[in-house]
Formats: sequence, C-alpha cells, structure tokens
Amino acid sequence: MQDRLRAYIALTRLDRPIGIYLVLWPTLWALWFAAGGLPPWDVLLVFVLGTVLMRSAGCAINDYADRGWDGDVERTRERPLATGRIQPWEAVAVFVALSLLALLLVLQLNTLTILLAIPAAALAASYPYAKRYTYLPQAHLGLAFAWGTPMAFAAVSGGVPPLAWLLLLVTTLWAIAYDTFYAMVDREDDLKVGIKSAAILFGRHDRLVTALLQLAVLALLALAGLWAGRGWPYALGLLLAAGLAGWQQWLIRARGRAECFRAFLNNHWFGAAVFAGLAADYALRG
Repeated sequence: MQDRLRAYIALTRLDRPIGIYLVLWPTLWALWFAAGGLPPWDVLLVFVLGTVLMRSAGCAINDYADRGWDGDVERTRERPLATGRIQPWEAVAVFVALSLLALLLVLQLNTLTILLAIPAAALAASYPYAKRYTYLPQAHLGLAFAWGTPMAFAAVSGGVPPLAWLLLLVTTLWAIAYDTFYAMVDREDDLKVGIKSAAILFGRHDRLVTALLQLAVLALLALAGLWAGRGWPYALGLLLAAGLAGWQQWLIRARGRAECFRAFLNNHWFGAAVFAGLAADYALRG
C-alpha cells in the first residue's frame, strides 16, 4: 500500500513541488494586482488549491503522453509509468479526477472565470503533445502556466483588463526561459529519442536567448508596476529578482546538467522575490 501511495505521489510530483511554485507565484502576482492588495480569502483559497490540483493533473497526463520515451531519458527513467508501477489507464484516471476537483472549485467563482477555465484545461491537457510538433513547447507550457492570470483578474474584478494580458505575456516569457534551462538538462537524450525543445532550437545561442528573455520579463514587470502605480518595495523585489536571474546565468555558463537544473529550480525564488516586493508595496503603501 505504501509503495502504491509513493507511486501516485511520484506521478503527481507532490514530492517535487517546484512546478506548483512556478504556477502559483504568477497567479499570486495577478491576484494582488487585481485586488490592489490582499484578495478575498475565498478567492485566494480557490486559486491556491486549484494550482495544486491542476499542476498535479498536468504531471499525470504528461507522464501518460511520454510513457514511451521516459525510459530512454536519464532524468525520467524512474517515473512510475516508465517502471510499470503505474498503468497508463491509472494516469488518465488521476488526470480526470483531479481536473474534476479543480472544476468544482472554479464553479464557486463567477461566470467569466468559469468560461476562462475551459482554455486553461485545454492547454494543460494538450501541452504534453506539443513537443511532438514544435521546437517551442515551452511557449505552450508558458501559456498553460500563465492562464491563471486572466482567471485571477476575472475572479476578483469581473473583467480582464490590459494589465492582465501584460502579466500573461510576462509569465509566458518567464516560463520559456526557465523551461529552457530544464530542457538543457535533457538535450542530449531528447536528440536521441526525437523530442523537440527550445534547448535544441536555440542551440549554442541558448544562454543569450534565455538572458534576453529574462531581461524582457524584468522590463515588463517594471512596466506593470508603473502601470499599477507601485513604488520602491516593488522595485526592490524586482532588483532581487534581477540578481537571481544573473545567478542563474552564471550557473548555466558551462551548460552542465546539474547546474542547468539548479538554475531551473532557482526560479522559485525569482517568483517569490517579485511577489514579496509586490505584497510589501501594497501593505506599506496601499
């Protein structure tokens, strides 16, 4: 029984919460911008729980889609479908069950938010297949991770203003950057099995492209802060995030697998720094 439980935890990556953080931070940015500070507690709870559920569902359907490849990739060969601890139909059942639970949460919100949940579910379900057809599946992942932004604005304010779409763009570009670090870990294996990725697309220009993407993210976050009338605490958060982005570039300088993975993981702190500055700004300045 314990072995089965551990297999399901591995399937949904609850033992590796980095993906939850990378979805949650931009969702929290959006909620705080939309509410002008602390959002309603019930809305906040729905989005936090929904993030956990949908990220877990996404991992399950991703492993189902990649079950024929994962055994040939060093980083993924111990995943439960690759080792036979979980059957393919079980992964699909987990995806459906968790998605339905997330739907029940969304149904507590307004009509616009419910309607926006439809493309969110479609993006989550289709992402695992993007790497078969495009060398930029990271953009698809970015949209999936960013779609909580218009949903957050809709839930809080009943509308989706231009600021929401700007933040959606920010999150998408950020995801392309950090998921390229992730793809750099698997680049050699991906080339062997025929998986497409941004790391392969960018090739020897990977460091330059990710650095430019990070600069664009920071510039657009600064623009969002100016748009919303934010001040020095928010700017301080962005400054800290910029330092973390510089550290990530230093880590990947030799393109070592372990270092690229560390750079990917460090984006949790990037997102946290931006949120800390934003939350402090609203708390101190209103």
